[in-house]
Amino acid sequence: MLNDITLGQYYPADSFAHRLDPRTKILLSIVYIVSIFLVKSLFGYIPVVLYLFLTIKVSTVPMGMMVRSIRPLRILLLFTFVLNLFFGTGERILFQWAFLTIRHEGLMNALHFSLRLIFLVTGTSLLTLTTAPVVLTDGLERLVSPLRVIKFPAHEMAMMMTIALRFIPTLVEEAQKIMKAQTARGADFTSGNLKQRTKAMIPLLVPLFISAFRRAGDLAMAMEARCYHGGEGRTRLHVLKFRKDDAIAGISILVLMAVIILVEQWL
Repeated sequence: MLNDITLGQYYPADSFAHRLDPRTKILLSIVYIVSIFLVKSLFGYIPVVLYLFLTIKVSTVPMGMMVRSIRPLRILLLFTFVLNLFFGTGERILFQWAFLTIRHEGLMNALHFSLRLIFLVTGTSLLTLTTAPVVLTDGLERLVSPLRVIKFPAHEMAMMMTIALRFIPTLVEEAQKIMKAQTARGADFTSGNLKQRTKAMIPLLVPLFISAFRRAGDLAMAMEARCYHGGEGRTRLHVLKFRKDDAIAGISILVLMAVIILVEQWL
C-alpha cells in the first residue's frame, strides 16, 4: 500500500503540462475542483472524463501511476459508497431485504460522491506529478505574495508546504525499510483482526516518528548553517513568466466549466 502513495512524487518529463507555469497549474487545479463541484448529475462527468483523459495524455504520465493514486482511497471509497447506498433517503425502492434497503436516490448519490472523490484525487495528483517541489513553491509564493500587505507569511507558508510534499516520498521509503526490517525479525503486519494489526503497527510508527524528527532537526541545522532568513531580498534562478501555452491551458479549463454548466442546464 505504501507503494501506491503518489502524493508529493514528481514524474520528470518534457511535456506540455510540465512546461506550464506553476502558477497556471495551481489556478487550473482550483478551477478544476470548482468544476467538479458544479456537477450534479452522472452525465455531467462525461466532459470531466474526457478532459482528464486528455490531460493525462498531454502530461505523458503513465496511466498506471494515476491508477495508483486512487488505490490508497479504496477503503474510503467503499465506505462512502456503502454509506450513501444503504442510508440514502427517497421513495423509489430498488431492492429490499430484511433491514437493508437500496433506493434509487441512494444509488445515484453513492455513484455521484464516489466519482467525485476519484476525479478530485486523480486530477489534483497531476499537479505534483508534473511540477517539481521547488518550482511549485515559487508558484505558490508568487500567487499569495499580494497578501503580504496584510502581513501574511507567504514565503514561510510556501516553504512549509514544499518541505511537507518533498518529504512524503522519503518517509514512505523509510517506512518500507523499517517494515522490511521488522518483518525479518518476525513482525506480522497483514494477519489478525483490526486490533491486532493496529497493535502491530507500533514497532513501525515509533522509529518512523523518531526518524522524521531527526530529519527535521538536520534540515533546520542545514538551513541555519546556510544563513537562511526567509524570502526577504532573495532572488531566483528561474524567473516565472506566462506564455502562450498557459493561455491555451486556461482557455481549456474554462471550456470545461462552460460545458459542465451547459450539460447541467440541459438535463
